[in-house]
Amino acid sequence: RSAMSPAAAAWGLALAALLVLSPAGAARQARRPNVVLILTDDQDVCLGGMTPLKKTNALIAQMGITFLNAYVPSALCCPSRASILTGKYPHNHHVVNNTLEGNCSSKLWQKIQEPYTFPALLKTMCGYQTFFAGKYLNEYGAEDAGGVGHVPPGWSFWYALEKNSKYYNYTLSVNGKARRHGENYSVDYLTDVLANMSLDFLEYKSNFEPFFMMISTPAPHSPWTAAPQYTKSFQNVSAPRNSNFNIHGKNKHWLIRQAKTPMTNSSIQFLDDAYRKRWQTLLSVDDLVEKLVKKLELNGELDNTYIFYTSDNGYHTGQFSLPIDKRQLYEFDIKVPLLVRGPGIKPNQTNKMLVANIDLGPTILDIAGYDLNKTQMDGMSLLPLLRGDKSVTWRSDFLVEYQGEGYNGSDPTCPGLGPGVTHCFPDCVCEDSYNNTYACVRTLSASWDLQYCEFDDREVFVEVYNLTADPHQINNIAKTIDQEILEKMNYRLMMLQSCSGATCRTPGVFDPGYRFDPRLMFSNHGVRARRFSARSL
Repeated sequence: RSAMSPAAAAWGLALAALLVLSPAGAARQARRPNVVLILTDDQDVCLGGMTPLKKTNALIAQMGITFLNAYVPSALCCPSRASILTGKYPHNHHVVNNTLEGNCSSKLWQKIQEPYTFPALLKTMCGYQTFFAGKYLNEYGAEDAGGVGHVPPGWSFWYALEKNSKYYNYTLSVNGKARRHGENYSVDYLTDVLANMSLDFLEYKSNFEPFFMMISTPAPHSPWTAAPQYTKSFQNVSAPRNSNFNIHGKNKHWLIRQAKTPMTNSSIQFLDDAYRKRWQTLLSVDDLVEKLVKKLELNGELDNTYIFYTSDNGYHTGQFSLPIDKRQLYEFDIKVPLLVRGPGIKPNQTNKMLVANIDLGPTILDIAGYDLNKTQMDGMSLLPLLRGDKSVTWRSDFLVEYQGEGYNGSDPTCPGLGPGVTHCFPDCVCEDSYNNTYACVRTLSASWDLQYCEFDDREVFVEVYNLTADPHQINNIAKTIDQEILEKMNYRLMMLQSCSGATCRTPGVFDPGYRFDPRLMFSNHGVRARRFSARSL
């Protein structure tokens, strides 16, 4: 081999030094990981919601970790999405339902919370280029809150859907400018449009900064419009007939008890059709995931990219004779899929730790190297779990909270039910009301799999479930469970409902470090007061 001339060697060393010193060289030397967050809309995990996603399972779950106990603190789109963005429980971000009055994408949200979301910190403090495409918050684009001209802080590229999920005939805010879409499949089908915009971003973005992408699909939310090639899929599929399907919700809150049992044939046909169509819409999400992973691989970026896949809430189809919706406190509505692949994550793992969507923000900031002590977030970084750290001390409980929606007038289809109910079906089964307002402690410890819930209504109704013995939450054991456990749960619920930041991560009732003083139950701090704005029927 011929020897290199001194001049050539010097030139080579100078070039190497230049590469190391230049931004591109520095980036290649210690490139911070990229992060992709794929968020579906209303995708359950308890009732088979992941079954249609064969490619997603192969490309994310089998290449990484599946969290078997992933939850949302509020089983409704806007409060849940606000929890993802802020890392906070609803009582700290103040988004309580899907209305502007409930703080969904309101001026107050924009002023108080949006500047401190994790994407804003990623962009301003961590130097990430950030990309958003899809459904943001249900009232985003409302004229009373700045219209589609409002681009939240923290986004380098912004392609957000005006209002709620649609598949055709929608408006996107393209960096603050309205772009109208029609109903031509090849150019307008929203899930595919999101896929194409994501691929374009990966093609044309800067290569000198790490990136964060949040892709928020309409699927499988209503109106469940499948891509034309998938409208014949799953013809023989129907909603699961599990043990809580089409039964009376005895010993439950009045809203559950008012459901007609057995359901009418037309209701069952309707929910079966909905279930099938939901799966059909998810096939396009599966295609999106495949295209994204292939593009990352082609770019040589897959090995340095974390990909998170989750949903904003679960769903029900016929459980306790409620036809279709979310919003309730039960597993089918609060439990969601959560799959993650990325650097340092071993393939084909499952994890049973209790995790929540308030953990996503802290996790992604941790990945970016941001000091979590500088945030006000209630969640915990999942990074130790992703890396397989066996010594980490983890939570055993978390808070679920929801403030019901209802109108002052009677529902025109169900005048007999009086004012305050909403989301009613033709046979007068209503899915929500003002006083469907509740808070729960969901506990998962070595010895207990328990849910304790209190309603803010005239009955001060309590529901308690032992999910070890009763995984489908059929038997409310509030009247038979040990009184001491009830008192501890009531106190823990009170603590969590007033928690903020680190105080949301204190030991749970069954943890070794837990301290309970019954006297506090009757002190000024321990009054069993209603913790919501009372809007009883």
